[in-house]
Amino acid sequence: MRRLRHVVRELLAGAALVPRGFALWRTRPGAMALGMVPALIAATLIAVVLITLGLNVEALAQAITPFADGWAERDRGILRTLLALLLVAGAITATIYTFTTLTLLIGDPFYERIWRAAEEDLGGFTPSPLRFWRSVGDGVLLVLRALGYALTTWVIGLIPVVGSVAAAIVGPMLAGHLIARELTTRPFQARGIDLTGRGRLLRGSRSRELGFGIATQLVFLVPGGAIAVMPAAVAGATRLARDVLARAEQAAPAPPDPAADAL
Repeated sequence: MRRLRHVVRELLAGAALVPRGFALWRTRPGAMALGMVPALIAATLIAVVLITLGLNVEALAQAITPFADGWAERDRGILRTLLALLLVAGAITATIYTFTTLTLLIGDPFYERIWRAAEEDLGGFTPSPLRFWRSVGDGVLLVLRALGYALTTWVIGLIPVVGSVAAAIVGPMLAGHLIARELTTRPFQARGIDLTGRGRLLRGSRSRELGFGIATQLVFLVPGGAIAVMPAAVAGATRLARDVLARAEQAAPAPPDPAADAL
């Protein structure tokens, strides 16, 4: 029971980082307002892709199944309707996981300003120089992870009877984990922490990480929510990274005392 209470507290503490991120509007309204632009662009691009797919999904299903041209009309129609639904469901699932990645790629300069402002408000620090190719490699790995999570959720949703319920539970958890990973990339990279190190640190605060990521993801599902919350999520992720680092420092064993060794 004590363990359960701890997990719940950590989940709530992580979720609270999202509204706390909105506090940056008081001190940096210009940077926060500009931070809404990349999310708006990304949402528009995704909407265009989904609308285009919706308008052409029947033709796409027909092009994928030329072998069914000789089938009975009813059987052919059932196959292609099911395929069209699967294509649309897969595209929607993919956008859920790739929205944050696309937004960060579009708006990197905007979100760097928000991150720096959040760091300054939280006490500041001297960042390590970012390594370009390491950043590119980390970005590629995050994109691949997003696509893998999308495929996993889509496949789970195909399971008869329980698939939709399971996907509704697993999906936000995977998406929340991915969002937390993506949004904490910059504060960790600026401290010289590589992808492996970031994963190890976040595993030490898994419940808080999930609380933050799931809360952000749930807001994304509200129409217009992703555009409004993205700047606050960047600021909240900066707090999350600092919390995780502080916890790791507290848990680290104390260095040996030379004086005690001499005795």
